[in-house]
Amino acid sequence: MNDKTRLEALSTFLKSKRAKIKPESIGLPAGNRRRTPGLRREEVAHLAGVSTTWYTWLEQGRDIKVSSIVLDSISTALQLNNDERDYLYDLALETKTEIDNPKKDQAELSPSLKRILAELTYCPTIITDRHCHIVGWNSAAAHIFLDFDKIPNNQRNLIRLVFTRKELKALAANWEHFTKGFLAIFRTYYGHYLGDEWYNQFIKEMSHSHPEFHDLWQESQVSKAPEMIIEFRHAKAGKMLFNLTSLQVQGDMDLRCSIYTPVEETDTENKLKRLMKKVSVENKK
Repeated sequence: MNDKTRLEALSTFLKSKRAKIKPESIGLPAGNRRRTPGLRREEVAHLAGVSTTWYTWLEQGRDIKVSSIVLDSISTALQLNNDERDYLYDLALETKTEIDNPKKDQAELSPSLKRILAELTYCPTIITDRHCHIVGWNSAAAHIFLDFDKIPNNQRNLIRLVFTRKELKALAANWEHFTKGFLAIFRTYYGHYLGDEWYNQFIKEMSHSHPEFHDLWQESQVSKAPEMIIEFRHAKAGKMLFNLTSLQVQGDMDLRCSIYTPVEETDTENKLKRLMKKVSVENKK
């Protein structure tokens, strides 16, 4: 990520977070004369203990020097959570992470990871790399989402698939909520790997091809591991409820394991068992 792109990303992020804070939440009157939602720049500057001019320059994406102490104050003023704070640090301090094997197309799954995938029989599980490229999945995931074996390797990007495959758009009862979770994770990678120009090219391509991507990306949500309940309306199994848990895989490659656990006291697991059995029988015919 070059400096111009980094500073533009920082500017967009700060504006987005400022716009989401209700004045009354910090004891200020909402008023009728506010031209834009959220706090004014001078109000954020006051809360952070910096000059309005300096904060304005920062939000405008000017290349100015910042310190950890000041960023902490701005994080508090903007009510950032830990993941958002880390993202702010990555962009403002230009913390670059070394990229191992930048030309490697696909991570090799260890035997233990393959075993874990197989053992999670009735928990659809997908493993992705730092580009959100799908590098591993289990049978349950293929039954619920897509048969990834039938998708060419170079097209198995999870972000791309949720915007391009009609099956995934129809699957999630709240597709926008479903997609925001992936984009929030994707943004953490984007801020962490500032030296990887792949992200800028991908975001530019997706924004041009999919206006929905552009709109959701501009919301600047950040989360390293969102946990949520997701409702699916599967074409063959009907309504299904899953808890999504996202885990970082320790090791040389920056991999993420997304596990969809059937919600207890629902018929989701039984529906999944019947679906997998039915498909198995059909394939044997």
